[in-house]
Amino acid sequence: MNLSYRQIQDAFDGRTLFENKTWKLSPEAFPLTVRQVGELEEIGRACREFYRASELLYLRSVENRNLLRNRPLKAPWVADYLDRGKPPELIAHARSKRNRGACPRIIRPDLIVTESGYALSEIDAVPGGIGLTAFLNRLYEGQGNRIVGAGDRMIDAFYLSLSQLVPEKNLPLIAILVSDESQTYRPEMEWLSECLRRKGKRVYCFHPKEVMPLGTTLCASIEGNPEQIDVVYRFWELFDMENVSVAKYLVEAWEEAELEVTPPMRHFQEEKLNLALFHHHLLEDFWRENLSRRAFRLLRGIIPKSWIMDEVDLPPNAVLDAPYVGGKPIWQWEQLGQASQKERNLVVKLSGYHEDAWGARSVILGSDSARSVWRDGVAWAVAHSQKHLSILQEYHKPRRLIHPVYIGDETDGREADIVAMQGRVRLTPYYALLEEEVELIGVLATFCPADKKIIHGMRDAAMLPCRIEEDPPEDRPVRNSVNA
Repeated sequence: MNLSYRQIQDAFDGRTLFENKTWKLSPEAFPLTVRQVGELEEIGRACREFYRASELLYLRSVENRNLLRNRPLKAPWVADYLDRGKPPELIAHARSKRNRGACPRIIRPDLIVTESGYALSEIDAVPGGIGLTAFLNRLYEGQGNRIVGAGDRMIDAFYLSLSQLVPEKNLPLIAILVSDESQTYRPEMEWLSECLRRKGKRVYCFHPKEVMPLGTTLCASIEGNPEQIDVVYRFWELFDMENVSVAKYLVEAWEEAELEVTPPMRHFQEEKLNLALFHHHLLEDFWRENLSRRAFRLLRGIIPKSWIMDEVDLPPNAVLDAPYVGGKPIWQWEQLGQASQKERNLVVKLSGYHEDAWGARSVILGSDSARSVWRDGVAWAVAHSQKHLSILQEYHKPRRLIHPVYIGDETDGREADIVAMQGRVRLTPYYALLEEEVELIGVLATFCPADKKIIHGMRDAAMLPCRIEEDPPEDRPVRNSVNA
């Protein structure tokens, strides 16, 4: 079941998969039980329902329509939040009737493994790591592991999900367009497209400048000949649209039904504040009506309590729907700067549509920051809320786990040492939308040192595929069990 250091190094030799990124290596895939894999499958279905309900909430808010079946409830402020800071043309595109029902074909929630289960920090509409996870699945599968997404399922499902957008095409031309802002991920998308071409599929990874408009279509040069693109896989965040030279022509081709684009260019699907809307007390009945009972209970259990940090002037007798400071309610967000370290067990982060809204760039963990840093972060969020909203979210401490990693490297003919590292884990399951059903196609585990409070891809972390273990007997906890 173990991979040697040399086997892993040989597999990566000459192929970084991430530009200028390195991480720790491990002899083993990360273990998940059959039950835990079943839980991840449930989460995928719940995320799909959440996308549908979020779209309904946004569109009804835009039209100032009633949100509930049997009693009045209107919330035009929801659309105001989600549209804030966005260009009018993007808003109009997102609301287009042709876009109704469109959601990302590949869905990836970020799940922090905690003592009580999972904490969902975001649902990524433009997820990185697809090629890397598929590569790692192949690598570790060869050691007799039952890998989640084994047998190239991740690669094949990625293609199937996109090709089903154009069912009338027998062999569609699919272009993965990667912007300069997202160039870190270009190597893994190039590897993914190479794999699919070896399988006889017409999938290519391009820089946006490598494609061109031709009439009402968008074309790419294939073996020296211009050919019409059928599907674009958009690999850039929407804030980066103005830097994508071909964006105008892409939208025009889409409007003429000459092209399909995924993830759809719908700004409200790329905002973390949807998680805060899920917890908004005025909207609870809407979510109950528009999610299945199972999905509502599941999401309620894994989405941390979240608030939208909007600068508002309240009357003297009003308080914010927000955490307490000193055991008392607050009426200005800036009062969070006075919170004790225990009360600052909170995270501030940009909601979306900003160059710092992805990764961990804008994340400030109050309990792990100096009071001055926390106070300045809160002040920045409030001061910029008229254009770029931030959310405040309860911090759920990741659980300590143990997993073997290689320390150092092979020198003088010696094997690299294996140590049992204590760490904390983020699971990023990938789901493909296939014939409107959601399928779990792979899981990437990011295993960070135990002293890291915010988990993301970093040099000190190990990036691992996940293998399936049998559920243990009732009286024996499984090693590294997520919910043990």
